[in-house]
Amino acid sequence: MKTILNGTQLAITIDRLCHQLIENHLNFEHTVLIGLQPRGIYLSDRIYHTLQKLLPATPIAYGKLDITFYRDDFNKGTALHVPNETDINFSIENKRVVLIDDVLYTGRTTRSALDAMLDFGRPGSVELLVLIDRRFTRQLPIQADYTGRTIDAIISEKVRVLWKERDGKDEVIILE
Repeated sequence: MKTILNGTQLAITIDRLCHQLIENHLNFEHTVLIGLQPRGIYLSDRIYHTLQKLLPATPIAYGKLDITFYRDDFNKGTALHVPNETDINFSIENKRVVLIDDVLYTGRTTRSALDAMLDFGRPGSVELLVLIDRRFTRQLPIQADYTGRTIDAIISEKVRVLWKERDGKDEVIILE
């Protein structure tokens, strides 16, 4: 096991990502944030709450998207896919959408999210924010616009993002 980000580094990284969003979206008038279920919502919750602290008078649309039924492996294998809640109570029509996920690995989750998102309107643009980018494992031509940390992990290594709310501590680790 190797630690990539400890709790302090993770908090600093989230702050940096929020400042990058503020630089590019200023007042968030035409921007919406969408966290990807199930693991991306821990990061998206932190991003949303940090932005609210940094911009207390600015309303920011924030939703959560479940992609279970849009996955290309939904009907394959024996694993039972249990859907999570989608909570998007606004239109994304012509909005600047920022999709938020914890790890960008093959790109398939992001592709599924793009399909699922169209049920809520046609966005003006889509950006991707990820905490960890595993850059050499991509199967689809997808890249993040905002990246917390880029790592070079081999295919047999697993990247785990631990969140205080779920795991008792904040940390990003690589398991061999």
